[in-house]
Amino acid sequence: MRNLINFLLKYNNLIVFLILESIAFYLLGTSNKYHNSRLVNGIRGITAGIEKKAKNIRTYFVLRDINQSLATENIELRNRIEQLEKKEGQTIFYVSDSIKKQQYKYYSAEVIDNSINRQKNYFTLDKGRNDGITTDMAVTSGDAVAGVIVGCSESFSVGMSVLNLDFRLSARIRSNGYFGSLSWDGRDYSHALLSEIPQHITINPGDTIETTGFSAIFPEGILIGIISDYERTGSDFYKINVLLMTDFRKLHFVNVIGNLKKTEQLELEKQFQ
Repeated sequence: MRNLINFLLKYNNLIVFLILESIAFYLLGTSNKYHNSRLVNGIRGITAGIEKKAKNIRTYFVLRDINQSLATENIELRNRIEQLEKKEGQTIFYVSDSIKKQQYKYYSAEVIDNSINRQKNYFTLDKGRNDGITTDMAVTSGDAVAGVIVGCSESFSVGMSVLNLDFRLSARIRSNGYFGSLSWDGRDYSHALLSEIPQHITINPGDTIETTGFSAIFPEGILIGIISDYERTGSDFYKINVLLMTDFRKLHFVNVIGNLKKTEQLELEKQFQ
């Protein structure tokens, strides 16, 4: 009680001022329609601003759930397209027996661990065998190559990143169809090397590099990156630097792609090796 009295005595002038100011605003707002309208609109403007900021804060905290929902929806759409469409050249055939025609199945996953500073980099996903993930599945970030699944447990899986000295991928130049081998030299996390491209062809910085589909892991035409620069060597092939489209520092939500016809293809190829 004594503290309350001391507080009132200390700030009595301020308290009286605030009371009189409130009475003045009340009288001004109620006695004149113009001032009342301006006062109400001002209060509404302040309230709307506060509510907008509060809504932005609430939205920020649910972004994770929104991203996960969008990733799941994207995977469902990819699987529906794969089931409904069979491309032969430039023609699309809509089939009723979609299961037999489907070649690739898509899964969504979240990266829970990732490295980019080692010579052999890997990332860990929050999905495993219980979710349909197996080894030798392709991993993409958005529409660009990220890596290959090399290990699975019941609930988790590990992918070999493109940023791994052991990673190899059949890649081609989209504009002319010439293909070679893509690898990483352990230097820059944003670039890889494309080799085995003959020097008699014309290439240009900015040319798109994509997958060939020869490996039975990655579908054909998945984006890898663009040519940033190149040089002629003493051999018959270019040394081509490829700017990767996947930003491995921001690797978060990914797609895992399974080839439903991989076993059939590999067993047939073994007969002629």
